[in-house]
Amino acid sequence: MPRTVWMLVVARAINRLGAFSLPFLTVLIGTEFGAGTTTAGLVSAGFGLATIPSRVAGGRLAGRIGRRRTIVLGLVGCALAQLGIAAAGSLAAVAVFAVLLGLFFELYEPPSQALIADAVGPADRVRAYGALNAALAVGGTGSGLIAAGLGRWDLRWLFVVDALTCLACALTLRLALPADGPRGPRGAPDDGTGTGTVGGPVRPWRDRGLWAMFASGTAFALVSMHIVMALPLTLGHRGLRPADAGLLFTASAVTVVAAQPVLRLRRPAALPDPAAMALGYALLAAGLAGYAAAGTLPAFLAATAVLSVGEVLVLGRVLGVVAGLAPPGGTDRYLAAYGISWGVATVTAPVTATQLLERAGAGALWAGTAALCLVLAAAQPLVVGPLTRGLPVRPGAGAPAA
Repeated sequence: MPRTVWMLVVARAINRLGAFSLPFLTVLIGTEFGAGTTTAGLVSAGFGLATIPSRVAGGRLAGRIGRRRTIVLGLVGCALAQLGIAAAGSLAAVAVFAVLLGLFFELYEPPSQALIADAVGPADRVRAYGALNAALAVGGTGSGLIAAGLGRWDLRWLFVVDALTCLACALTLRLALPADGPRGPRGAPDDGTGTGTVGGPVRPWRDRGLWAMFASGTAFALVSMHIVMALPLTLGHRGLRPADAGLLFTASAVTVVAAQPVLRLRRPAALPDPAAMALGYALLAAGLAGYAAAGTLPAFLAATAVLSVGEVLVLGRVLGVVAGLAPPGGTDRYLAAYGISWGVATVTAPVTATQLLERAGAGALWAGTAALCLVLAAAQPLVVGPLTRGLPVRPGAGAPAA
């Protein structure tokens, strides 16, 4: 693959190595400032709300000031906001810096995805994005261990180390990526408004198929964010160390990497997209049901391994389905529009997870999330089936992306 792709992969692995602070934001608010679970959830929801305009701004800035500048701006902004959280002396200051972190958090995504799309042909994009996903998983194996170690010492240091990896990633890409022209690397703005020059206007939000995938994807993102936000708190409720969530996140990353060769075998790869995604949601439900019953760290580790395989199955197919819906020249904008589902979930999950945890308990939280996954499993033939039947057959279609 081109050097640009490898540089983005390496830099993202560096950044992912320190990307462990967000799950502990609610814990920090509670332990350092004595705030209740509801208040911690609202602060985290403020971060999530800010990520939605951040993704839109990333597309606009990439067209106006260039992709490399936008990437560097987003990473440096994240670093400064995280240092602000680490140094904050009041709950109000933490809330302000959390919102600032959200405003910078998604600037990176649209230009980096566009750079990969431009650097390789359509036939190689699955491999390129697969390498990016693998790098995130490899970085995640180290990040969980670092979180488990630093979290036992001082939670504020999690944000300091995360900020340092953001700065390292920004420096790497500033030196490695090609310089921006006056209108970006392709000489044409790409602000996410659907006015791309290739293939005519692209209006993803007028596509009913994308809306169906967006609704299903928002529910999936809500499940994933419940895991991120509520797992450390659940460990505390069960008499375990919240910092041990770092070990669980490491186990998840190891499982993702280990599952890649298995998912490339003939039988798993040959599964139709609706069947593979339904299986993925069923495995997620099984793992989350394990969280509902778990009382020891080994039990949490076993449940984490099961649900991580389910996440791989879903993520490996969903982006391919969304990309297949896009008209020529519209793949990036379709994927960017679909990606807003994660912003919606990041706003919602801190509130729903903390309220369920506080009012109904950890068992009810994870049992309810598992039930949602079962609903998604049953819905996949209805949601994805009609969409994939209308797509042309492509080389490697139906195979996982990573």
